[in-house]
Amino acid sequence: MRSGVGKLTVHTPSCAYNIMQISIPEAMVEYDSNEKCVASFIETAPYTAIGIGPGLDTYPLTANVLEHLLQRCDKPIVIDADAINLIAANHAWIRLIPPYSILTPHPKEFDRLAGESFSTRQRVEKGIELAMQHQLYIVIKGANTVVITPEGSCHFNSTGNPGMATAGSGDVLTGIILGLLAQGYEPKEAALIGVWLHGFAGDCAAKIHTEEGMIASDIIDHLSDAFRILKETS
Repeated sequence: MRSGVGKLTVHTPSCAYNIMQISIPEAMVEYDSNEKCVASFIETAPYTAIGIGPGLDTYPLTANVLEHLLQRCDKPIVIDADAINLIAANHAWIRLIPPYSILTPHPKEFDRLAGESFSTRQRVEKGIELAMQHQLYIVIKGANTVVITPEGSCHFNSTGNPGMATAGSGDVLTGIILGLLAQGYEPKEAALIGVWLHGFAGDCAAKIHTEEGMIASDIIDHLSDAFRILKETS
């Protein structure tokens, strides 16, 4: 909601309906027929951009929903967290991912998807191979987050700090990239700008809260600072 999206719809298990309505009243909430997990197939046609993964879990019923989504969706998707874990557990599904989708794994999630790596360089090399083979953007999060393009080029981000290694920080990045896609940015632009904004907002947050004292919502609170600087320098 802080990354410029006009209207956001959240599909959630029915047990989370009241939580979502109270905590983020600006978001539309579409609740699943299942109380505990996402189990109903989702119609994607009405939406400009789609993100899936954070908080999803890996229930078999949810896996069915993800497979159906990958098969039916005709636009790039932002894929993170448990959606990546489900694809890693059902490796043939990687061929179903719509071209130019954006995957945002942390190193362990990427290793589940591509096999264990013993160095950052090896992990990036595997990322290049995967991105080129399946026409994907792969954002491997870390000390110097790298955006790998379907052409095999790598862009290392210069913003961010160790305080961002905190629970929920990656989910914030997924939301920022999704918000940029929803505004009409191309996937490459959304990935590159989103990673920079995420890191710069984290740097702004660290100045106030210190790296040790930061939590993920502090990054969200400073997104407006990142957008302001980006506009002033562009």
